[in-house]
Amino acid sequence: MTDFGDRYGPWALVTGAGNGLGAEFARQLAKQGLNIVLVDLDGAGLEAIATELRVQAGVEIRTVQLDLAQPAFMTQLDPVIEDLDIGLVINNAGISALGLFTGRPLQDQLSVVDVNVRAPLMLTHHFAPRLIRRGKGGLLFVSSLSALQGTAYVANYAATKSWNLIFAEGLWEEMRGTGVDVLGYLVGSTRTPGFVNSRPHLERASLVKVMEMPEVVKGALAGLGKGPTRVAGASNGMAAALLCRLLPRKWAVKVVSGTTRKLYG
Repeated sequence: MTDFGDRYGPWALVTGAGNGLGAEFARQLAKQGLNIVLVDLDGAGLEAIATELRVQAGVEIRTVQLDLAQPAFMTQLDPVIEDLDIGLVINNAGISALGLFTGRPLQDQLSVVDVNVRAPLMLTHHFAPRLIRRGKGGLLFVSSLSALQGTAYVANYAATKSWNLIFAEGLWEEMRGTGVDVLGYLVGSTRTPGFVNSRPHLERASLVKVMEMPEVVKGALAGLGKGPTRVAGASNGMAAALLCRLLPRKWAVKVVSGTTRKLYG
């Protein structure tokens, strides 16, 4: 097994693994020789990526079809994983109620909080003590550039991604010296199925750089053990520096929200 596998294997768990970034995380982890627990609500997507990885990478795969928005999802997950030595948890699953906050039902907004905040909190509370006892491993939280400021049309989503970022930073400090690496990874526009299906008007926002999934995931895995946060891609890194260091906060909100309006208004 590779050095990566020695540190983060023999098993990894990836949420939102049925498609998009989650499936790409699974592919790249399988290439490193890790066995993977794939978690998603999309059963067909899970089986498709599981079959692909078993054939192409020759690793062990377990699939768990469950809804992370349900309060008791751990009672369904734990029996499947209780015998596994999981060294890496990728908190990738996320949903967004796109549109004006007042234009979406309350339940939609609560589901965003359940999947984006409560689920990674529960998974971390479950796995962090185990990882500390192992003396090695990792926790990765997929956040977003929208976490850096309030953003119109995704106000609740941006707030939940800010939680992921701040939570990761705090855990990174708490777990320094334990052998457990924690990373909050800020992702910008990425050509995932969800992004494509949202039908963004890219012609209205010429400065938006859409990254490809393999590049985004490669950067995330490379960032483990190198600090509490990392931004996907050089152009996104420059944008984050501009928003956080140079612009007054109200202007950062206006600039990013203006881009969101161009994409979806």
